[in-house]
Amino acid sequence: MRHFPVFLDTRGRKIIVSGAQDCAVAKLRLLLKTEADIHVFASQVDDEVLAWARQDRLTLHRRDVETSDLADAILLYAANDNPEHDLIIATHGQNAGVKTLVVDNLEASDFITPAIVDRSPITVAIGTEGTAPVLARRIKADIEETLPQNLGVLARIAKPFRPLVERLPLGRPRRAFWSRYYFEKGPKLLTASESQITQSLHDILDDMAQQNVAEGHVHFVGAGPGDPELLTLKARKILHEADVVVYDRLVSAPILELARREAKLIEAGKTGFGPSWKQEDINDLLIEHGASQRVVRLKSGDAGVFGRLDEETEALLHAGIEFSVTPGITSAAAAASELKLSLTRRGRNSGLRIITGHQAEGFAEQDWRDLAKPGVVAAIYMGKKASAFLTGRLMMHGAAAATPVTIVENVSRPDQVVLPTTLLSLSDTMKSVNGTAVIMLGLAPQAAPQTFLKEARS
Repeated sequence: MRHFPVFLDTRGRKIIVSGAQDCAVAKLRLLLKTEADIHVFASQVDDEVLAWARQDRLTLHRRDVETSDLADAILLYAANDNPEHDLIIATHGQNAGVKTLVVDNLEASDFITPAIVDRSPITVAIGTEGTAPVLARRIKADIEETLPQNLGVLARIAKPFRPLVERLPLGRPRRAFWSRYYFEKGPKLLTASESQITQSLHDILDDMAQQNVAEGHVHFVGAGPGDPELLTLKARKILHEADVVVYDRLVSAPILELARREAKLIEAGKTGFGPSWKQEDINDLLIEHGASQRVVRLKSGDAGVFGRLDEETEALLHAGIEFSVTPGITSAAAAASELKLSLTRRGRNSGLRIITGHQAEGFAEQDWRDLAKPGVVAAIYMGKKASAFLTGRLMMHGAAAATPVTIVENVSRPDQVVLPTTLLSLSDTMKSVNGTAVIMLGLAPQAAPQTFLKEARS
């Protein structure tokens, strides 16, 4: 991130614009939405700028800006529709120590102006580091459609109500109040009168005063295989409201970015055949924080698939702490999607096995005779170290050496790798896998359309 986004307080502060033609007009339309003291310096002046000057919305100086004019200014815009002249103006800014924007010259500028969606006092700024203004405008248009025009009314009415909310305990109770207002009650009142909206605020406050909002809760949330776009909407909402996030080692960084900045993040990772947290310590951690805080236990994939969910929920039950479970997309489903295949198919397999390659005591034993039957499909988790063991057991019980197998490494992530192989070659193919992998026994990637066309013509 080269340009760090901030919101600058402009109330009563001086902003200088050099230029008053087309280029400057575009900037002034945006600046006039602020509470700044705007001064425009130019000899050639657009009619629209003259009208703003007559309305006392800005101060017009019919000459070039000089270094002495920049005293106490917080920003300078060089917008003269003349690149050479703008660079001269930028020199004045440097001499005066004023942050300067040179229009259409990123390298000569100290800052950039983002595309803005204005729902004052709600403001959304979109920046692309100056590289893709067309994309910024498209994103702006999409957000404009999403946010109601009168959304700012909710925020304006709520502002004087904040002292009353501060009577609630600091932290989650106050966040819970504002969450109910902005995301539950408020959207239903966008067409209501201001008095009705104010009354709603009082109703929420009275309701919460009668509740014990300090009680803790643990949310078990499936983080999916790694792609943040595969998170459910419910999972995103819960994650954003968490006080504490206890996450597995396999949870991806982009998903952790969705947590509140103020949330405490604790990695409680387990590594196959490597150093790991003890399950008892994780249980104690959830009980400690879950007694009074909103905790998200974030598990890779689905919490109920090889995620030790029952061990942790039983500990919470014994401690008397409330919990809930939000499912996620498990790696088997994600891997099949990447192969463009279904996990079950009429005439091929009427069932699906989801098994593990090893358990705490070593390689996991299965019903090998059943798994070795033709057409069987199984998703094998934690099978990297066990691949030779799996091959031996399956072939010993009659599985064909040519049985299709696909290894999907880092499923759904940018570094995903799909490795088609056979049962006989599984162990050798696995040697090139470094990341987390799921083994899809009995499945080969869907043939590309070109392959089908060639077969049809032959």
